Amino acid sequence: MGERFQVKRIQVKPRAKLSVQLHRHRAEHWVVVQGVAEVLNGDKTMTLLENESTYIPIGAKHALSNPSDTELLEIIEVQTGSYLGEDDIVRFEDDYGRV
Repeated sequence: MGERFQVKRIQVKPRAKLSVQLHRHRAEHWVVVQGVAEVLNGDKTMTLLENESTYIPIGAKHALSNPSDTELLEIIEVQTGSYLGEDDIVRFEDDYGRV
């Protein structure tokens, strides 16, 4: 973590998905390091394989899911921006009941 960046390793279990969300102060770069990712990025849905990536600009709705029945999905997320706090998340849909 630095003043304007943060790096996270994110794992998504088979058939699981993360919330549909956006950020007002940060952009994200996602790189798939294991598995297959189904990604919502703005108005586009895409499938990313190992060693593929996507850039999510500030304000873009996005989501991440693992379509596999058996394999773990792992990505590296690089956040950049003026504010990187977890309260910069605006959620639209969430399987875990978070707001």
